[in-house]
Amino acid sequence: MENTYKKKAIFSRREGLPCIAPLLTTVEETPQIISAQVRGHFPKWLNGYLLRIGPGKFEFGKDKYNHWFDGMALLHQFRMEKGTVTYRSKFLQSDTYKANSVNDRIVVSEFGTLALPDPCKSIFERFMSKFEQTAITDNTNVNYVRYKGDYYLSTETNFMNKVDTETLEKTEKVDWSKFIAVNGATAHPHYDPDGTAYNMGNSYGRRGSCYNVIRVPPEKVDLGETIHGAQVICSIASAERMKPSYYHSFGMTRNYIVFIEQPLKMNLWKIVTSKIRGKAFSDGISWEPEYNTRFHVVDKHTGQLLPGMYYSKPFITFHQINAFEDQGCVVIDLCCQDNGENLEVYQLQNLRKAGEGLNQVYNSVAKSFPRRFILPLHVSLNAPEGVNLSPLSYSSASAVKQPDGKIWCSYENLHPEDLEEEGGIEFPQINYGQFSGKKYHFFYGCGFRHLVGDSLIKVDVVNKTLKVWREDGFYPSEPVFVPVPGASEEDSGVILSVVITPNQNESNFLLVLDAKNFEELGRAEVPVRMPYGFHGTFVTI
Repeated sequence: MENTYKKKAIFSRREGLPCIAPLLTTVEETPQIISAQVRGHFPKWLNGYLLRIGPGKFEFGKDKYNHWFDGMALLHQFRMEKGTVTYRSKFLQSDTYKANSVNDRIVVSEFGTLALPDPCKSIFERFMSKFEQTAITDNTNVNYVRYKGDYYLSTETNFMNKVDTETLEKTEKVDWSKFIAVNGATAHPHYDPDGTAYNMGNSYGRRGSCYNVIRVPPEKVDLGETIHGAQVICSIASAERMKPSYYHSFGMTRNYIVFIEQPLKMNLWKIVTSKIRGKAFSDGISWEPEYNTRFHVVDKHTGQLLPGMYYSKPFITFHQINAFEDQGCVVIDLCCQDNGENLEVYQLQNLRKAGEGLNQVYNSVAKSFPRRFILPLHVSLNAPEGVNLSPLSYSSASAVKQPDGKIWCSYENLHPEDLEEEGGIEFPQINYGQFSGKKYHFFYGCGFRHLVGDSLIKVDVVNKTLKVWREDGFYPSEPVFVPVPGASEEDSGVILSVVITPNQNESNFLLVLDAKNFEELGRAEVPVRMPYGFHGTFVTI
């Protein structure tokens, strides 16, 4: 045991990391369309927009944001048509962005930054402002999501911004809480083939905190509507009334929603009093590994919470990979970390370090690895204790009934050992349109030999093999899979990723890889500075 541990420790330690501060620094927007220089080629059938989002402005006047997640949303658009590529970018004109700009200071608090009172006010007025209700940010900088055929920009608050994918202009601000009793929703909804969307959001009421499963219908009744008709189909009570779990995504199969209640806790008392205490919201989130992680399974069609109590040792997940049903079980694949203290690491002062300080930050970060869990759905009261209840011969993941009736789940690693040398994997993506909620073979992600992605990886989850694309000094974004029109093979298509560099002499570029062999087909170079972003999507034209 000691040997393998030592081996792992060597893999994950890195020295001499290059400084990536320019990738986490304010840039100018590029609202005028510019032509990219294509090297190699972009397939002629690839016609559409790659839309990406992430933070792009980290200060107003003398006020600076503390946390990477706080930066103002910058929208990027790569337009591909018949082998040519153009680029443009715009700052989202959110109410938050406008208020901060007009006042030339940070007026609205973000995840890791508390907005300070107006310095022009008297001491008494500034003191009293601590007791005013905190304005909720509409700086939706995490993902593009789709409801009823329209695209919205989302973060995890109650606000979304509807966006015109062609012009990148915001057309409407939408408030979840005007439609259903939730205080927000994730930026990672799931979609049925017919366009029905499912999401999850929290509510805080007299009964304590609840995790709510939300369904949004696939089509509009009236032309001007947004998320009208959204419903909460199931509410799950949180294990601790005043300390619900933080979650960033959830799993979905054809018939079930899988919610993971993990011991990364939001202390509601701390969050509610954060302004009075002079702290940011992030101060109220803490990793509490004395609790186990729990899986909840909800029937999508009836809204019933299944009785099974599935637990595993504590871990944290931000992004699920895929989930499917097989032989009366739900199989769920996740990118997992064994330590939930990472959120703190993404303070901008940490990410912008150089030299030994940067190495120390990187080596303190928990790496993320793909794991498979199996949840047997129909466990009878007289099912035997102490034996593996999973009938799936192709997976070493187990589910064992305990004397108290709980089912203890142990994972299977979905990766070969080489993945440890790549720094683990995050930002997982699959051929979603054809394989979401189904048994599948491949996923794609970013390898993390730095604090941001520094490689692209294709993982074969059946044979547990990797294909890796890497270019020294360059940092690729979340890979987006685009299928060849009419193809049925799972990896018949291309991978798109925006690849950026802190080196001012080199161009950033949009990369296109053949998804099958992971070889480069082409790149479209753009002489524009871009910060490292979060998520994106491909929209066909």
